[in-house]
This record gives sequence, structure tokens and C-alpha cells, in this order.
Amino acid sequence: MDHAQRLEERERNAGIAEARARLSSGGESATYCAYCEEPIPEGRRKAMPGCTLCRDCQEELETM
Repeated sequence: MDHAQRLEERERNAGIAEARARLSSGGESATYCAYCEEPIPEGRRKAMPGCTLCRDCQEELETM
């Protein structure tokens, strides 16, 4: 693994940790996805307090 890959992995892990911290705090959910800017359905916002990504973007982030 080269330096750029390690840096990318650290940044990704930091982003995931930040997102998990927001979720565990039960903060207010975003109404639009932070990545694709599409609306986040009300059901997801209620089920995942503090979410900032739509389901599709969240799944993509988790599978990277």
C-alpha cells in the first residue's frame, strides 16, 4: 500500500467515524444528501437520527 492509499484510507475512516458519532448523538438529520444532494426520505431521517447521506450514498461509502 503506498502513501496515497494510506492517506485515503485514513480520511475515509475518519469520515466514517465522524458519521457514526453524529448518529450515536441522535442529532438532527439532514434533509438532503451531503454527497449527491438528493432529498433524504423522511423514513430514513426518522430511522437514522443524525444521518447526512441517502441510503444509496451510505451503502456506497460502506463498500469502498
